Amino acid sequence: MSLSTLRSRKLPRALLSSLLLPSLGLAAFGTAQAATFYVRTDGGDAAQCTGRADAAYPGSGTAQACAWKNPNIAMPSSGSARIAGGDTLLIGAGTFQIGSGGYMQKIPSGPNATTRTRILGKPGTKLVGVAGTHRVLNLDGSSNVEVGNLEITDNSDCVYNHSNAAAACTSAMAWARVGVYATASNNVWMHDVNVHGMAARGFNAGGLSNWTLERVKMNKNGSAGWDGNVGTGSNSGQMILRDIEIGWNGCGERVATGEPWACWAQTTGGYGDGFGTVDTGGQWLIEDAFIHHNTSDGLDLRYMDGADATTVTLRRIYSVANAGNQVKIKGNSLIENSVLVGNCTYFRGKDFMASGDLCRAYGSTLLLILTGNDTATVRHNTIAGEGDAQIAYGEGASSDKVNIQNNLVIGFPYYANTATATLFSGGSAPAAKSFSGNMAWKVRSCQTGTTCTQDPKLTNMTLAAFDAEPLAGSPVTDKAPMVNGMSTDFLLQPRPSGAANDVGAYEVQAGGTPPPQPPTPTCTRAAPTVTLSGPTAAVAAGTENKYTLSLKNNDSSACANTSFAIARTVPSGWTGELSSTAITLAPGASGAATLGVMSNVSASAGSYGIGAGVSSNVGATHTGNASITYSVAAAVVGLTETVSTSKASYKAGEVVSITARVLKNGVAVSGANVAFDALKPNGVNHVLLSATTDASGYARVSFTSGTGPSSIGTYKLSAVATSGGLSKTATTTFAVAK
Repeated sequence: MSLSTLRSRKLPRALLSSLLLPSLGLAAFGTAQAATFYVRTDGGDAAQCTGRADAAYPGSGTAQACAWKNPNIAMPSSGSARIAGGDTLLIGAGTFQIGSGGYMQKIPSGPNATTRTRILGKPGTKLVGVAGTHRVLNLDGSSNVEVGNLEITDNSDCVYNHSNAAAACTSAMAWARVGVYATASNNVWMHDVNVHGMAARGFNAGGLSNWTLERVKMNKNGSAGWDGNVGTGSNSGQMILRDIEIGWNGCGERVATGEPWACWAQTTGGYGDGFGTVDTGGQWLIEDAFIHHNTSDGLDLRYMDGADATTVTLRRIYSVANAGNQVKIKGNSLIENSVLVGNCTYFRGKDFMASGDLCRAYGSTLLLILTGNDTATVRHNTIAGEGDAQIAYGEGASSDKVNIQNNLVIGFPYYANTATATLFSGGSAPAAKSFSGNMAWKVRSCQTGTTCTQDPKLTNMTLAAFDAEPLAGSPVTDKAPMVNGMSTDFLLQPRPSGAANDVGAYEVQAGGTPPPQPPTPTCTRAAPTVTLSGPTAAVAAGTENKYTLSLKNNDSSACANTSFAIARTVPSGWTGELSSTAITLAPGASGAATLGVMSNVSASAGSYGIGAGVSSNVGATHTGNASITYSVAAAVVGLTETVSTSKASYKAGEVVSITARVLKNGVAVSGANVAFDALKPNGVNHVLLSATTDASGYARVSFTSGTGPSSIGTYKLSAVATSGGLSKTATTTFAVAK
């Protein structure tokens, strides 16, 4: 089923509008503020412009009434902020790089709960993290803040600390670790924000109180969408999330296409939760959420602190195809009008996902953890999946209560033993349990208070394309007892619409047109997409270049998975090694392999063709190929040298590791003397070091960066190599930040 069809037929109406429509501009500009500052792509620096006018820099002069050219002028990585608490920073359309000189300092706190500091964009405003910066937007200790109308991402496909070298970030890539970092932060309203493609986490946020997120997306972030393991971790007060999308976290994002790739999870060192916290309190309300295709749990609220005042309310949640539990909650909870689809083996055979990453915690679609004196209410939901139990409950005491009312539960073969059906519900919790008004189909055993003998006749009852909307004549109609306080359904349609409520998340509307039956899917084979990418600059003969072969299976969704064989061609006398000679892909899925090519040391200068091709037992339709050019540079007479640091930016007091390499005519030089000179940011003091190259031509040194003012900022590094009367100098820069 296409994404547009999925959205139009499966998502709550409130969420649908926020996902499909562009932002409608800036919110509530009429609020009195201390001052308003502007940022534009054609603005000037801090000396050229005051930031107080929404105008371009005229081209000459200082202190002009014009906008700044980057938000980091307003909140520089060091020194004082140029905006104050309660001010508004309006960022115009366009792309603004963040992090080349260190991450921005925290947003100044507003003076009180009704006078917020506001950081607001316009349609098309994009903040792009680069240089491995730790965070793009900084709310470390920021309170009374509004953030809105922003796209936050980085400019690299890579995933931070990925176990596969082809997917991992390096210092040469334009990546950033975290989109939004927040701790010790109170009274924040964040709206119309899209955080995607970060190398690690979309949000790294904990120790919060009274936060509201509306129309926020956190998709395709390499480690997690929201990781609450920061600061004290524990949250308090009203924690509200409305109209949100959390998807494909634990996967990288291709910058060029927006496609997810390099998906991984905990078995190989990743994480993968869509939304996760550490021990936390608070009163949580999550409404109209689309949570899907995360490589571990979808919504992990397993670490609520269990206090009587701590509560979780979930309404109109659509959670599907997450590799762990779709939803897990600890303590007092209410889950209603939601569709939860536990297709927890979705990632089988995809990218770098291991079998141990699939269906964690037995794959239960909804997991309830109790602590004593808790009440968990599950009502008017449609729940399906292949985990051991669709509704699982554990821990707690006999003082707990679990109320399961008016739910529709669809079982599928148990992922760990497909000869066995899944359970309607199960677990070891000693809580008092109440079941009433429920219906189930194809479950292992039928609970008291549940009808299990009637096919519910839903639009699509396959796990891969599950559609919970009832067809005309479905037996779920008008079969459920009335529930106080429930007047709408999953789509915000009136409930009831007939003589009584309908069982499950949907309320069939009287006189409505039944949804069309989907056509029987057919398998259509298509040629795969094959690309070969990698270095294009000329290199010395004998150098190994690493190329990435990317492959996408373009078969229709009804086709079976395909194993593609991979072959390569390189010039005679060269070596070419593939990391894998076959990739198995589901329809629509993508994969990658690495091709290492080393030229002959006697290869002449020039351009040489490198090729790769794929095929399968399907035949000619499944053949594809790609090529790239390997360029051999003319032999260099004399020394060549490179110098680099292990990272582009360090924290004060951190060890700075420096490496130089010396070659002569493309061959490593052993015993060369290398003198390193790191000029400090104050332009006066130097860090002087020396080393001798090893058999591979490398010289390595390190020092511990200072913490004083003279040590904070950008260092200019030079390395002078001498050998046999020859000399060569290489330079670079790196930064140290507090």
